[in-house]
Amino acid sequence: MIDLAPWLGTVPAVVVEKLTSARRVLAVGHENPDADTLGATLAVCRLVERAGASAAAVFADPVPPLYDFLPDVGRARTDPDPNVDYDLLVVSDCGSLDRIGSVVGRHPELFERLPRVVIDHHASNDAIGPADWVEPASAATCEMVALLSARLGAPLDADGAAIATQLMAGIVMDTATFAHPNATPRTLAVSAALVEAGAPLSEISRRLYRSKPDAQLRLFGVVLARLETAAAGRIIHSTLRDADLAATGSTPPYSEGIIDLLAQSDDAEVAILFKEAAEGTRLSVRTKPGGVDATILTGRFGGGGHARAAGATVPLPVDEARSAVLAEAERLVSSLAR
Repeated sequence: MIDLAPWLGTVPAVVVEKLTSARRVLAVGHENPDADTLGATLAVCRLVERAGASAAAVFADPVPPLYDFLPDVGRARTDPDPNVDYDLLVVSDCGSLDRIGSVVGRHPELFERLPRVVIDHHASNDAIGPADWVEPASAATCEMVALLSARLGAPLDADGAAIATQLMAGIVMDTATFAHPNATPRTLAVSAALVEAGAPLSEISRRLYRSKPDAQLRLFGVVLARLETAAAGRIIHSTLRDADLAATGSTPPYSEGIIDLLAQSDDAEVAILFKEAAEGTRLSVRTKPGGVDATILTGRFGGGGHARAAGATVPLPVDEARSAVLAEAERLVSSLAR
């Protein structure tokens, strides 16, 4: 059997204590949920319930259909249950607390009063609470929750390997099926343990990376046809407009994956996707290893994430945001030695 014991010491004792003593847990992930925040949050709910407590999984936005295959995804809510007196807040995969999204604004007193546990792997996360567990070296928050599960003695193969499947999905998503440089020996060991427990790795990979509705493929085509370069080809970028969604019969979650295609450019150090949004312009940024730190670029605009993958929301129309972001990206690229 795969032995995760060498890494269980990285799980803070205070996180274990908080989760095992809570009775009514509010587990939340980030807005516009993806596989990592979904897998981690749903798995936390199962871990809490295994100890005899209750839990609710809450995300500010509805779960995209892409993730319908995940166990327990149907239990996701967009708001806490008003009839439950929660006693612990667990925040998973949020690089900052504002990433929880609009649900905080709808329930400010609840989020303010609850004691908190943060489980996250974003390098830009500066949470310093007594039970905040931030581990930037982890490839995914689901990798951390897998170790938490092992630390709690929870069987990964229980209930048809539900927890193993949830956690494997997050790791597959955040490593691009182990193609990104964030996949470490520990990531592979954790993943092996999840597969050993019954997580269907091949099927998860197919659903997340090799299966798309026709409308999504048409959307990719529109946005890729619009790509441009700057800084003599060292920056590649494109723009997704609201009209593109309507024209192709797509929905906003269908934009997932476009930035990773842009990042496949041989020449570009920085890939940027600009998306029209109600609050302004959303950025998705990817950078090459050893080059521009994506968190520095997005941090200039209030965002964050990882060195190679980050994002931000700029409170400007897309044309104005593009000019400002590209100017900063060109400045960063010009400082590279290579």
